[in-house]
Amino acid sequence: MSEPLGGSLIIGISGCRLTDQDRLNLQHPAVSGVILFSRNYQSPEQLQSLCSAIKQLRQPELLICVDQEGGRVQRFKQGFTILPPLSVYGELYRQDSERGLDYAYRHGRVMAAELRAHGVDLSFAPVLDVQSASNVIGDRAFSDDPYVIAELGAAMIAGMHDSGMAAVGKHFPGHGTVLADSHHEVVTDGRPLTEIESHDLIPFQQLSQQLDAVMMAHVCYPCVDPQPAGYADYWVKQVLRGQLGFDGAVVSDDLDMLGGAGVGGVPERLQASLTAGCNLALVCKPESATQLLSSIAVSAVTGSSSAISLLRPSKDALSMAEMATVGEWRQWQASINVLYQV
Repeated sequence: MSEPLGGSLIIGISGCRLTDQDRLNLQHPAVSGVILFSRNYQSPEQLQSLCSAIKQLRQPELLICVDQEGGRVQRFKQGFTILPPLSVYGELYRQDSERGLDYAYRHGRVMAAELRAHGVDLSFAPVLDVQSASNVIGDRAFSDDPYVIAELGAAMIAGMHDSGMAAVGKHFPGHGTVLADSHHEVVTDGRPLTEIESHDLIPFQQLSQQLDAVMMAHVCYPCVDPQPAGYADYWVKQVLRGQLGFDGAVVSDDLDMLGGAGVGGVPERLQASLTAGCNLALVCKPESATQLLSSIAVSAVTGSSSAISLLRPSKDALSMAEMATVGEWRQWQASINVLYQV
């Protein structure tokens, strides 16, 4: 590793309770956070216990993350408000823009507050991709209009921030146009840069000063750079940092995803993402994390990732019982539940 590794990894764990291997992995100095999935969830009480156990491992505490977007991508359901896909807010906006923005705010506020009440610090949200041909994005996107996405994204970010949660826009510079799924195959978007700039970049550009972090897409744009965006310094350093002026954290999507297969194995993908300018990288499969960490000498880990501090909660969390005493909170929950049922 030629790039400093300190605290650059956010890794997955195996189940609903920490194993000895999980503890060993999470105490490695290259790790600064953990990402949870449905495999790590049984009940609200179990989740609180797991998060407490994780936070007791290290000081400063590990950042606990999840994908809790809503719709198809909601890892914790039983005991949580069932969140609709973001496209629902795009449709609401089309009918009544003020109502759409209000409900997008509620979505962000409820999602973030419920997670934080259970010990989770961060949801990788909102999705800012433009709805088009992609099946893997589909109704995860707010709209097919980038300007509507920017407005709804701003409302959702405000809700997350008001619950003390940072916001992570994804997937830069845009995953909505490609048919293939970068989780399972190498994905190519052949459009020219001018089309991407005038379409997909708009939500990221308009929200660049409101987002705390941006997650890169494992999509290759060969008219611009031969490497997938998360491994290309052109996209991270020249466009995101330079052209858009973004100064928050930059996160690589899961290094296990086959969208990065052309770069090499997981160690090579990590090196490439850090060299490109990413501050943090996800390794979601526990076995991949174990293998990667076993190849990294503790003595080789220098420094620490200051980017992780940008993603920590900005205020203390309220418990679910405390929030339940607030009439406005109960109304927000009920209104989101009604949307999901519709």
